[in-house]
Formats: sequence, C-alpha cells, structure tokens
Amino acid sequence: MSDWNFADVWDVVAATFPERPAVAQGAVRRSWTAFERRAAGLATTLQEAGLGYQAKVAQYLYNGPAYLESVYAAFKAGLVPVNTNYRYTDDELAYLWDNSDTEAVVFHGAFTDRVEGIRARLGGVRLWIRVDGDGSAPAPEWALDYETAVSAPAHVAPARRSGDDMLFIYTGGTTGLPKGVMWRQDDLFAVLNRTGEVRFGEQGDIDDVRATLSRPAKHPPARLLPGPPLMHGTGLFTAMSVLNGGGSVVMPEGHHLDVRAMLDLIEQERVTQICIVGDAFAKPILAALDAEPGRWDLSSLWLMVSSGVMWSSEVKEGLLRHNPPMMLVDTLGSSEAVGMARSTARAGEPTRTAGFELGPDTKVLAEDGRELVPGSPEQGRVALRGRGPVGYYKDPEKSAATFAVIDGERWTIPGDFATVGADGTVQLLGRGSVCINSGGEKIFPEEVEEALKLHPGVADAVVVGVPDDRFGEAVTALVERRAGGPEASAGDLIDWVKGRLAAYKAPRRVVEVASIGRSPAGKVDYRRLRDEAIRRVAASS
Repeated sequence: MSDWNFADVWDVVAATFPERPAVAQGAVRRSWTAFERRAAGLATTLQEAGLGYQAKVAQYLYNGPAYLESVYAAFKAGLVPVNTNYRYTDDELAYLWDNSDTEAVVFHGAFTDRVEGIRARLGGVRLWIRVDGDGSAPAPEWALDYETAVSAPAHVAPARRSGDDMLFIYTGGTTGLPKGVMWRQDDLFAVLNRTGEVRFGEQGDIDDVRATLSRPAKHPPARLLPGPPLMHGTGLFTAMSVLNGGGSVVMPEGHHLDVRAMLDLIEQERVTQICIVGDAFAKPILAALDAEPGRWDLSSLWLMVSSGVMWSSEVKEGLLRHNPPMMLVDTLGSSEAVGMARSTARAGEPTRTAGFELGPDTKVLAEDGRELVPGSPEQGRVALRGRGPVGYYKDPEKSAATFAVIDGERWTIPGDFATVGADGTVQLLGRGSVCINSGGEKIFPEEVEEALKLHPGVADAVVVGVPDDRFGEAVTALVERRAGGPEASAGDLIDWVKGRLAAYKAPRRVVEVASIGRSPAGKVDYRRLRDEAIRRVAASS
C-alpha cells in the first residue's frame, strides 16, 4: 500500500454499493453515496482553509455520523484525524490540541462554551467547525457550520495519498499526559484486515479491493453497533474494519450508556455485531436481559467483541443463555497493540476470565527479552511482533520504551504483564504503570479487581496502593455495591479474594463508594481514586 489510504478503500465501497446504508443514528440515515459525498465536501472545506498534507484535524464529538464523516474527509484530504476525549478539562484539551499541532477542530455544539473558553490559547487552530447539537442555536461567528462545510462542492484536486499517511489515537492510560499513538494507515489497514469479515490480500491494492468487493458475498453485510465512544480505539477501529468490508455503523442517539436503548437498536436495526468494553458494558446488558427475558429479539446478533476491561466467565455464560448461537470474542489489545491475544466463547463450551490464547506474532517476554516458556512461574510483558504504530507523537523517550526493535524485528510492548500457563494460555495480570509494591511483593491491581468483581454483591471495584509505614503500600479496594446484591462486609470481601488469589494480594482495607466513575470506554482514573482512598483511610484512623 504505497499510493492509497483508507479513503480510497471507502471510495471503492461507495462506488460498488452506492445505495447500501453506511451510517445511521435515529432519523439520520446515510447511504454510501451520501457518506462519500459529504466527506468529499468537508475535505474540500479543509483544504480551502489552507490545511496542507498531513495537517491535523481533531474530532471533539460524541458518537454520530459526523465523527465518521470527518475521519473519512481527513483521509480524503491527506490529513491526520486526532481523536479527542470529550470528558477532558480545559487544560487537557488545550494540551492535546497543542501537542498534536491540530489546525482544525470539528466539535459538537454541546461543547461550544468550553471551546470558546480555550480558543485564545490555541493560535495554531485555523478552522473551527461546529456540528449542530439540537438545532436550538446557530454556530458562533468564529465557527463554521458543519452542514455548510459538508455541502461544499468537491472541486479541490485530490491530495497526495499514501500508506504512510497517519491516524493519531491519543490515549490517556492511567498516568501521565495523553500520548499520541501514530498509526501508519498501511499498517493499520493490514492489522484490521486480519480479522475483518471481508478479507483483502495482505499486500493488496485498490484493484484487489475492488475485485474482492465485487465477488458474491457469503454473508449479508455487517451491521455494527459500537458500544464505546468512537474517540477510543476499540470503537473507531471496529467501525473502520466494518466500513472496509462495505458494512454499516448504527449508533444509539444518547451520549451515555443505556443498555435498553442498545438492545432496542439491535432488534430494530437487525444489528449483526456489537463491540463492548468488558464487564463495564456486559454486566448491565446481562442484568437487563435477566430482568426482562424474551423482551428482545437478538437473533440477528452473531458476534459480540470486547477489549480493554475484564469480561468475566460468569457474565459470558449468562449472555450466551439469552442468545446461544452468538460468539463472544474477548480480545487483549490497546491503542498501541491491536489483537495481541483473544479468547472465544460459544454456548456449551468452557468460558474463561482474563485467559487468552496468544496470536501467532505475540509473545510474553521477560525483562531481558527472553520468551517465557509455558508453565514458567515468571511474569513478563506481552509483546506483539510486526506491524504496529511507529511511536508516540513528539515523545521519543516513551516511544523507545514501548516500540522496540529486537533481533531486527519490530515489537510493540505496551506494558501488559502476564504469566503463561502450561497449556500456553496467557493469564493477564494488569499494567505495570499502576503496580502496587507491598512489602516487596509486586501486585497488579487489575488481578485483584477481577477477583472482587466476581462477588455477587460487587458491581464494580478498583484497587490502589495507599502509603503504609510498615509495607510501603497497602492494597486498598474501592468497591461499588451491586443494587439488590447480597450483603458482604469488608472482611467477607477480603476473605473472598484470599480464596482466589495469594493472601498477600488481598486488600487490607475496603472502602465503599457510590460509583467508581468509569469513563464511557470503561477506563478509571486511578490517581483520583487513590487520592479518595488515602483521604477515606486517614479519616477513619
């Protein structure tokens, strides 16, 4: 892939299936013809505003057609899409757009006041484009109306396009400032192609894409409901994979997790696949299905894919009871490393929690670079060989730590620690960035959180290290109780963990909170919760 990017692929889809639906949300329904035309108009607007090859365009948007249209437009114009977390504060937004050298921002009308408050700090942004929120107010004088922008005649000559064209995924992780993961479109296309419903040649070109799409399809086109925000890699990459194959993306109208609305949409739109973020989505979906069994016709849904947060075996089994033909795919990956490992569950087969089968290019490496042998008691970091991001934008130090060359091969090592069982199955432990050191023992919070969340009285849990005079850090759990669940004291929960993990990993204290406060993508703010735990522990001592 040297002289084309995702825009060329989607242009071929639009020419091949002009009337097929591409994106839908509520009353808004766009065919592939309309999807392509609006993206071309926006690409023209961006170019006429003076954005040159590989200038940056930020999406500060909720899920909706405008998100995917603006990404498509950026690809068409040879520009770089920059995802933006809509929960960021003023300082975080200003940092992200300054750090990424953003020159245009496409923003939702609900964020107008926030954008106006920081606009003066961002002299490098030459164009602000406002997506109409509810139609109650016109765009401010300093912003261009989105509908005007997409309606521009597409008369600007196509920009140079290349497999080297970039897509940025800014990821906040659990500590530090957001980092911009730089994906070459050639690499990302190849990675997504390995698991897409429609497969193209590994070294294909546009003629190959055209020929593949023109062949009779074995299955109806995919209809995806992305559960998490498109501003995160899980949602965006899954949507891009479906669009590559000529499918469509169907989005709920709300901006917050509403599982009943999602289930309604699956039934109404005959959704074939959904992506979620582990138990953060799966538990409330299962609770709704259990509360009203038989209410929803889920017969069209054959695939549920998860990434990013633990998906417990009990929840998987519960979902399969409601839709036995469905396949559940639990993936280990991140914005930096897509598809490192996976675990597949079907009705009648054993299910697992956090146990993954490594992909052919994935290994677990010790600190000295050795590959861990199955059955070894050692802990190592999961590493993915081959195609991956080229680094973090303007951060060579962190790039060198995550993206390594070992024996002449490219490796991505994002920081997920794991052990390898005798059968070759990987047991994920968690990220080293929030590792707790208690009395010299290394404890991964996510491993303890998984054990706690298996308790029927626990809706959610986060584990942090609180300063301790004796042990350095004491394992402390913040627990959100499950409504209607069985009562359990702090001692009960500690004993519950000890029954599943080594005793030194069990919490020494349990702090009850009204809500863990996860982001729409299921992530947690460990720093905030650690501060809360320190305050609560100090107040009780």
